[in-house]
Amino acid sequence: MSAAKIPATIITGFLGAGKTTLIRHVLENAHDRRLALVINEFGDVGVDGDILRACGVENCPEENIVELANGCLCCTVADDFVPAIEALLAHEKRPEHIIIETSGLALPKPLVKAFDWPAIRSKLTVDGVIAVIDGKAVAEGRFADDLDAIAQERAETETIDHDNPLEEVFEDQLACADLVILNKTDLLDEAEEAAVAAQLSRGARASVKVVRVRDGHVDPLVLLGLAAAAEDDLANRPSHHDAETEHDHDDFDSFVVSIPAISDPAALVTKLVEAARAHDVLRVKGFVEVAGKPMRLLVQGVGARVQHHFDRPWKSGEERASRLVVIGEKGLDRESIAAMLAQP
Repeated sequence: MSAAKIPATIITGFLGAGKTTLIRHVLENAHDRRLALVINEFGDVGVDGDILRACGVENCPEENIVELANGCLCCTVADDFVPAIEALLAHEKRPEHIIIETSGLALPKPLVKAFDWPAIRSKLTVDGVIAVIDGKAVAEGRFADDLDAIAQERAETETIDHDNPLEEVFEDQLACADLVILNKTDLLDEAEEAAVAAQLSRGARASVKVVRVRDGHVDPLVLLGLAAAAEDDLANRPSHHDAETEHDHDDFDSFVVSIPAISDPAALVTKLVEAARAHDVLRVKGFVEVAGKPMRLLVQGVGARVQHHFDRPWKSGEERASRLVVIGEKGLDRESIAAMLAQP
């Protein structure tokens, strides 16, 4: 790897795997280098970017956080990614390492290919592709192609359709990875954790390590400095979409629900869980106003698993809007979901 090239780490992972939490931990602990972030959100509300700005760390100032919300980054390389990188490199204090958080639906290989573009190749290299995996989701039989290996420790087996494009996204992210982060191990028992780790090892390339973590707590030294130069190793990163010039995200819907201020976060969680189960919602995230509270409530859900906490005070003059991004497969009943969440 040329010393003149700035290393970039690509963080992939399915919806709700914990990418943003992991990146926040890296920001708060990588004090030895100046960082920049490129965040590709799926949805109209910049939740992930807002969460990361709230870190307030000196080594990644707000001007070094770039949000791209015009579509999946792997499909908009020329329009979005290249200009964003060029703008970051034009900063007076240019970053020493760039972290790229892809949307949960992004294929990593087309993005890695972008590092071979003349405008980028002489300036950047892919230090590593990191796949963040929601261990509990995989243990429940979602987005894995060998259910028997995982389901042997479970009382019931959940079946999935192996032709589902979600499967291909999951498998492509795993096959392109230089390091696999098995996240949310606190939600797994010992047997489940071992089974999921074995499953991921079979899906990843030979010699790629699976690191087991909780709450995205990974030492930055483990993630940064892999020196993989992935752009020079594309042939060894198989993809379901190698013969395609682009891939289709029309199988997914996302929309924003605005709700009134709430008085009881637990009641909101109950409604979110009910909506997820009734309408097969994959992901929900956003900020909510709680009446009488000076702090805003951050809400993040993966299927029927919903977490919430107060992340920071509302700023002076900031609109205290309650808005949630809802993501699911094509055909979501938007009106019914919105009605469920807005009811008192």
